[in-house]
Amino acid sequence: MKPHLALKMLALAVISLSVASCSKSNDYKDSSRGTGWKVDGKNGGFKLKTDYEEQATGPGLVFVEGGTFTMGKVQDDVMHDWNNSPNQQHVQSFYIDETEVTNGMYLEYLDYLKKVFPPEEENYRNIYKGALPDTLVWRNRLGFNETMTENYLRHPAYANYPVVGVSWIQAVEYANWRSNRVNELILEEQGFTARGARFDVDASSTFDTETYLNAPTLTYGGSDSLARGGKSSARRMKQNDSTNIFVQRSDGVLLPNYRLPTEAEWEYAALGLTELRSYNVYRGRKKYPWDGSYTRSSSRRTRGDHLANFKQADGDYGGISGWSDDNADITAEVKSYEPNDFGLYDMAGNVSEWVADVYRPIVDDEFNDFNYYRGNVYTKNAIGEDGKVKVVTTDSIVYDTLANGSIIARDLPGEILQVPVDEDETYLRTQFSTSDNRNFRDGDRRSTRYFESFNDDAENPESGKKMYNSPQHRVEQDSAGTIERRYDDSNNRTSLINDEVRVYKGGSWRDRAYWLDPAQRRFLPQGMATDDIGFRCAMSRVGSKSKTGKRAR
Repeated sequence: MKPHLALKMLALAVISLSVASCSKSNDYKDSSRGTGWKVDGKNGGFKLKTDYEEQATGPGLVFVEGGTFTMGKVQDDVMHDWNNSPNQQHVQSFYIDETEVTNGMYLEYLDYLKKVFPPEEENYRNIYKGALPDTLVWRNRLGFNETMTENYLRHPAYANYPVVGVSWIQAVEYANWRSNRVNELILEEQGFTARGARFDVDASSTFDTETYLNAPTLTYGGSDSLARGGKSSARRMKQNDSTNIFVQRSDGVLLPNYRLPTEAEWEYAALGLTELRSYNVYRGRKKYPWDGSYTRSSSRRTRGDHLANFKQADGDYGGISGWSDDNADITAEVKSYEPNDFGLYDMAGNVSEWVADVYRPIVDDEFNDFNYYRGNVYTKNAIGEDGKVKVVTTDSIVYDTLANGSIIARDLPGEILQVPVDEDETYLRTQFSTSDNRNFRDGDRRSTRYFESFNDDAENPESGKKMYNSPQHRVEQDSAGTIERRYDDSNNRTSLINDEVRVYKGGSWRDRAYWLDPAQRRFLPQGMATDDIGFRCAMSRVGSKSKTGKRAR
């Protein structure tokens, strides 16, 4: 071989080896794909977490991989009220509670509130009282139900039964509390807070996730907690020895908030995955959370057994004693029946469940068919004159009086005060123009393309602006603390629907099989409660659609 030819081949081999080595090393696990700079944070450089695997599954939750399905398709629509018009929707992957929230889970919440916000203190009395379930929901004028009234919530025999008598507002507050307690434990286990810090708190030094992420020095009451007679925040907070900073959202340590599932999420999770999912779920031809069109098991080992807890017929809440019995005359202990294919229990029967959505008879899939949800009220953190976020203190708790007279705290101490978004966030935006979007495109005149505000009746400003003319019950409290209830008995009201009524899904122990269809939907004012409505929590999924991060085969 000629010398110059051998030299050229050697040079080509070196170049090929260099290119291969370069392509192999440029996996961008420790360097920027945009600049090539290191992203390890050393020498004051930018730090990016590149070894994040996936979101951890929070306590009590089950992963539900998202997808498309036919929402609102019911097999029996005897009402013909256009309440369940089928529409194709897509939901992102999310997590949802394996079971309904039980009495035991809710009692843990009440115990925390009672210890941190002692009800014997006037300033905190309504925090604990406002969270108590309404045990009087069991009473019936022609029924003897005092045993449940007195025992259902607190007796250990019912500890694993779903909690009832909880309003939509109370369910939301429980989810917020749960978010903070779970993330507080994560920080302690990861060594970011002192061991046992979550137990050593009082009303002026409670932990809030958003406060920690936005203003960590104000967590556990901050430096002002001592001035208010609270406990020191400094000895609770610890900094990560390796980074010398507080945990940030970019670290991926803390979980997203627990919340109520949207109606679309709940319905999708209730339908479950099946071997025939492309035919049943996608086409909307699935009647129950289980396979088949019957409410009894057809498998050889359990043939004839009930698959859910529901009302069989008039005066028949469980079946014949000792035979053909569903083993429950009121609610049943969670996990008494087989789960659906997602591993979720009691998505039909036992108790109906609150979901996040404001009720409207229509689901506006023409405007949105992705993660559908009606109920958005956009807020932002309140900022003080010092440029820092405003954190609610024990002296700045605001209480709201509901239409039924119940008094609840709008925000708890330690949380960041929220205010509606304004023109700074809405100007020239195409996605939203106001803070409150609950009645957006709900069928009123403003929803039409021909609406002109100057054509409204000047003498009656409400004319033509709202489609739903519902009763306006009011409760007012005077300076002496006396509550005056004003019941709206007007004959001009035409609907029970307004922006404070919420959807609840699934049949209950009081319902016939008709309501077990996951697509069925009903509504109730968000401040009311019954003996057959409970709830379960959900959590958004961040990152990949599937648990493996790869397309399912």
